[in-house]
Amino acid sequence: MEMALDFHTAKALLEWQIELGADEAIGEAPVDRYAAPKVEPAVAAAAAAPAPQQAAAAPVMAAPQGPDPVAQARALAQAARTLDELREALAGFDHCDLKKGARNLVFADGNPRARVMVIGEAPGRDEDMQGKPFVGRAGQLLDRMFAAIGLDRASPDTESALYITNVLPWRPPQNRDPKPEEVAMMLPFLERHVELADPDVLVLMGNHSCQALLGRKGITRLRGHWAEALGKPALPMFHPAYLLRNPHAKREAWHDLLMLQARLRGAA
Repeated sequence: MEMALDFHTAKALLEWQIELGADEAIGEAPVDRYAAPKVEPAVAAAAAAPAPQQAAAAPVMAAPQGPDPVAQARALAQAARTLDELREALAGFDHCDLKKGARNLVFADGNPRARVMVIGEAPGRDEDMQGKPFVGRAGQLLDRMFAAIGLDRASPDTESALYITNVLPWRPPQNRDPKPEEVAMMLPFLERHVELADPDVLVLMGNHSCQALLGRKGITRLRGHWAEALGKPALPMFHPAYLLRNPHAKREAWHDLLMLQARLRGAA
């Protein structure tokens, strides 16, 4: 015989069920969930979602106004028939904002007939003041490094000479890293520079010159291995500024200099 529950007991049992999470009314007959047709979650979500509104049209971006600076740089560079003409073309190129904040154009230094062409990243304060690449503390170390294998930027002899330039010809503010768009604008001039100087070997000093000419960074992995850039054998090396901060890496730099020397002697 079923016992009737008084109001307070029934209310207490109902509240207890709600506390357990049974907060929905269900039917009296059991439902076999295994026998119910399976509905894919994506289909169920699509069925439950409201009808989609018509997609708004994507905003139309206005085409950039004015000439393409990279195309202009390429046209100016290719029109230059000599290094002097290339320097004049570079000096007259006004699309790179670095020019506005720099004191001098830093084009190159050394013997343009040298077998070895060193390509650095960008001028620093001393280079900007003097208009020559690698003349500060890093440049002094660079001169000592190459002198150790018989190369000198002041040498008139092509066999022992050195020719030096940078990816960027103007100093970035506060010596910050070059921006990709700046490198893109200057790359046609650099490519023509290498073509006109026509060295036997390129030495890529530091990450940014490797990124510009090899499309890769990570100088600690790249150094010590020959690569090819602009159709020339290219040897990535630590930048002298890095060696000033990390003297322990001079051993690897000496190894790379010996690799360069062997290449020039035809032994590699």
